[in-house]
Amino acid sequence: MNLAYIPSPSHGVLYLGPIPLRGYAFCIIIGVFVAVWFGNKRWIARGGQSGTVADIAVWAVPFGLVGGRLYHVITDYELYFSEGRDWVDAFKVWEGGLGIWGAIALGALGAWIGARRRGIPLPAYADAVAPGIAFAQALGRWGNWFNQELYGHETHVPWALHITSSEGGRVPGYYHPTFLYESLWCIGVGLLVIWADRRFKLGHGRAFALYVAAYCVGRAWIEYLRVDDAHHILGVRLNVWTAVIVFLLAVLYIVVSAKKRPGREAVVEPAAVASGGPADGVCESVSDGAAEGTEAVAEGEGRAEDAEDAGEPVKDEAESAKKS
Repeated sequence: MNLAYIPSPSHGVLYLGPIPLRGYAFCIIIGVFVAVWFGNKRWIARGGQSGTVADIAVWAVPFGLVGGRLYHVITDYELYFSEGRDWVDAFKVWEGGLGIWGAIALGALGAWIGARRRGIPLPAYADAVAPGIAFAQALGRWGNWFNQELYGHETHVPWALHITSSEGGRVPGYYHPTFLYESLWCIGVGLLVIWADRRFKLGHGRAFALYVAAYCVGRAWIEYLRVDDAHHILGVRLNVWTAVIVFLLAVLYIVVSAKKRPGREAVVEPAAVASGGPADGVCESVSDGAAEGTEAVAEGEGRAEDAEDAGEPVKDEAESAKKS
């Protein structure tokens, strides 16, 4: 028996009268708010307008939820469409089951629609919200803790997760808390993107690609710890293959993008510049231009003074000639 362990909640849902308050849903909702709030701060710092991130999130979040659920249902279809199962359960998102790969893919489509309506480049928007998405995932993973799901192999480490439920084929015992591992990994990914973005001035979607690549590295090794049923290809879990492929695509994008479009966007939201709020990079250009102009003025004044000094002897000679 473990003397130290992470206890599981006795209930994943509380009732406020007839209204169910589900821990899984709360974790997702809080994560979305954090992503939008932090993304808005980064967007403003890049030269965008306040509220743009939230306006685009109105498109991205619903698309992401649908995409995440579709990926889960398609890859685990036997949970909903096999004999003895009720296909209606496929719509019960609150019971868990959102695939991050589908959420990012379809969420990006929703973000593209929103960005196009606002007339801003999607890569710049993606760079701004990338760390916030990582932090949102870190919070969302605690929804698995409320549902007592997606844990790893049995273990006796001091931080083992104590599973108490026997529903759905669970076996009570002590297991690796993979939800916690992924939550901590996502926090690290968010901090990595923030640091790299400040250090290397990432632009044109490269900060978002770095988030994707870094997340895939962690997801690959965490998948090996999980014991939930999953489809395998060549003896390897499907999500591991997905992580490897997406990682390679993200790295390829970073390399190609850095060669074709180096640096960072000077203007991320034209409307912000039109309203008098200079975008990131514009201030630097203005200050550089002002500095060059000051130097030019100083140089011109110096030349004028030299010309004036050179003209004084000529003027004196002319006056002497008139007197003589």
